[in-house]
Amino acid sequence: MAMEQKEILRRPSVWQPRDPAEAVRLKEAFGPDAVYVAGSTLLRTQWEAGTAVMPPHLIDLASIPGLAGIAEQDGELVVGSLARLDDCRAHPALADKAPLLVEAIKQIAGRSVRNQATIGGNVVYRVGDAMPALLALDARLDWHDGTGSRTEDVSEWLRAPSAAPRVLTAIRLPIAEDAPTSNARRTFAYHKVGRREAFTPSLVTVAIAAASAADGSIADIRIAAGGGQTVPKRMTRAEDALLGKAPDARLLAAVHEAILEDYVPAPDPFAADSYRKKTAANLVVAALWKTFCRPAEARG
Repeated sequence: MAMEQKEILRRPSVWQPRDPAEAVRLKEAFGPDAVYVAGSTLLRTQWEAGTAVMPPHLIDLASIPGLAGIAEQDGELVVGSLARLDDCRAHPALADKAPLLVEAIKQIAGRSVRNQATIGGNVVYRVGDAMPALLALDARLDWHDGTGSRTEDVSEWLRAPSAAPRVLTAIRLPIAEDAPTSNARRTFAYHKVGRREAFTPSLVTVAIAAASAADGSIADIRIAAGGGQTVPKRMTRAEDALLGKAPDARLLAAVHEAILEDYVPAPDPFAADSYRKKTAANLVVAALWKTFCRPAEARG
């Protein structure tokens, strides 16, 4: 009986704010003794494994209305931070205009997890498998700091995340339009390598968003790489080498070398850095060759 009473006393208080400003005020009041929760799939795993301590206070963001929608607004796709991953995967606007993000989400955990986990949780984790896709799509993040809203490029946030209490409210994706009078086309590629085929933590993830001009040269390209505990980043040297050029074997060899130098994976107990660097470079070059170099009939 005494053990049961102690267990009850250890259970956290759950707070249900009515809006983002109230959630921030609660976090400011409780400080490190409180965490935001929504889908909580990662947090539950950490608590059960003992890698994180259950805090005295949980701030339930799922109680805030209006943060789970997905809509087109002013040339952007606006995805609420509380949108479930499986809802994002199945949404027709995302499938049509942001297939790169949909492909990334398909490779996150399993269906049961995606039914519960939120896109916002994957973002604030910083190393979630959706992050390379969001980087390649040039996403922006809407935050509420308790007094008002601010929009920040996802690349800026990954470089220097704010330590101040705030709530992620939405992810904004620009809707790219192809030039109507040219043969320009947009292509996307996402690849994840883990230690097993499915339901696996990633070792390497890469994402590519590109547009080719009528002459076969690359008019626009963004390449991002992450995986494991590696905070994703853009492979800017590889992008610069490709921009305005038609890829060939020599150029792709230079891109391979650039990624080997620029991709710096966080240590992983199950895979050597050299393996992960080569894997990232190989995945990017293989995707570019398939898209831009292989004959059209072979590409299908």
